[in-house]
Amino acid sequence: MADTFYLTTAIHYPNGKPHIGHAYETIAADVLARFHRQMGRDVRFQTGTDEHGLKMAQKARDLGMTPRELADEMSCYFRDLFDKLDISYDRFIRTTEEEHYRASQAIWKAMDANGDLYLDRYEGWYSVRDEAYYDESELVEGEGGEKLSPQGTPVEWTAEETWFFRLSAYGDKLLALYKENPDFIRPESRRNEVMRFVEGGLRDLSVSRTSFDWGVPVPDSPGHVMYVWVDALTNYISGLGYPDATEEMAKYWPADLHLIGKDIVRFHAVYWPAFLMSAGVATPKQVFGHGFLLNKGQKESKSLGNVTDPSDLVDVYGVDVLRYFLLREFSFGQDGSYSREAIVSRANSELANSFGNLAQRTLSLLFKNCEGHLPPIAGHTDEDNALLAHVDRVIGEEMPAAYADLAFAQALEAWMGAVFACNAYIDAAAPWALKKTDPERMKTVLATLYVCIAQLAVAVIPVMPTSMGKLLDAIGVAPDLRTVDGIRSQWYSPLAESEFRLEKPRGIFPRLELPEAAEGEGAQ
Repeated sequence: MADTFYLTTAIHYPNGKPHIGHAYETIAADVLARFHRQMGRDVRFQTGTDEHGLKMAQKARDLGMTPRELADEMSCYFRDLFDKLDISYDRFIRTTEEEHYRASQAIWKAMDANGDLYLDRYEGWYSVRDEAYYDESELVEGEGGEKLSPQGTPVEWTAEETWFFRLSAYGDKLLALYKENPDFIRPESRRNEVMRFVEGGLRDLSVSRTSFDWGVPVPDSPGHVMYVWVDALTNYISGLGYPDATEEMAKYWPADLHLIGKDIVRFHAVYWPAFLMSAGVATPKQVFGHGFLLNKGQKESKSLGNVTDPSDLVDVYGVDVLRYFLLREFSFGQDGSYSREAIVSRANSELANSFGNLAQRTLSLLFKNCEGHLPPIAGHTDEDNALLAHVDRVIGEEMPAAYADLAFAQALEAWMGAVFACNAYIDAAAPWALKKTDPERMKTVLATLYVCIAQLAVAVIPVMPTSMGKLLDAIGVAPDLRTVDGIRSQWYSPLAESEFRLEKPRGIFPRLELPEAAEGEGAQ
């Protein structure tokens, strides 16, 4: 039976349309899912929308809608975007699903049966925007002297009767979890933050609200709805059929990875494992908190007028270009800054000029000089073997290790190194000149490049599935060979001896221009 791999994104809060940050996280998760499938693993990839809470209720009221109407409309925007981004999710979950209500109430009952829930009065600071409670010591002062959360969001004093979870009883258990599994929280900077927070002592957590009713009702407690994070986090198991003993729960839980933004690490690395421990459910294997995506160095906000619709970027640059850029430009886990200029520069220099041009030159020479036939290989020189070994090492060792470690930029850096090596090889071998001086050598050079191009295309399928799929279709690589092991096998000679014929090649990545530059040129 194949190894399993279960990963999730955070479920996205749909009180507004999706932005570039939602695209960034979900693309990264999709690349990881595609990579693990390519390695032969049984992957389950879950994403979705987190639809309860005070923010949703307030937004719906402002728009003259019911919260459910708002949730239905906004959730569709996320699903449509993810389909446009070529996200290969296996489950898109909504927290308004009946099955999710049942799961959330089941985990509540399990925590209650363990003696970890009690009724009391809450008084303290609450951020509606973060859906989070903060201790006085965590607050910061705004420019006008007002109190703000550590995230810089407004807080308000809240006082109401609520159910509490005995989080204070789980400090030692959480620290033991972190010690026994050093990779439970990644990257290390996030782990250190969480360790300091837990070591400082945990207070019991308010886990219900009575000031609004848009949420999962607390069992046997009229007027109370669950604190949004209790039901939101439960999606990771409700999507597998919890509390029933389903085949999916048995196969995929505990999750291998929760991929989330750094601003919600505390909920996933402190509250969630504590809830699970209380309910008698295994904790996930890893929580990875990635950085923020900044627009020219600034966090996107409506007040600055710099909010980017990722769908617009896809329309202008193409989905695979956007996917490549977001994972190539900066180290995953750290904050990164993007701009349209950077997208165009990266796409042109690496995709159009380097890999695209390599493929176009090689395939055009084969089509022109070999009439579309794939030539036999007469024997390799040291230069041929060095190139083949370089590409094999990159696709068979360096890239898989980097993908598995979520070091996407490192994987693509290694990939580009192999592309550059191929370009250096074709420039040195000059197959266009060999046609007259040594046609057999020309054929071997082109065949060597053909193998390398196919291998490089397969290796980057997780990042650019559509464009690489089209290229591999054009060069006759069968779908069952589009794995790391498959493309490293002896496939070229059987293909060359078959009835396959290369058709006139078409460019994979056209050069891009900034819209402003294009308009300026048109006006001249």
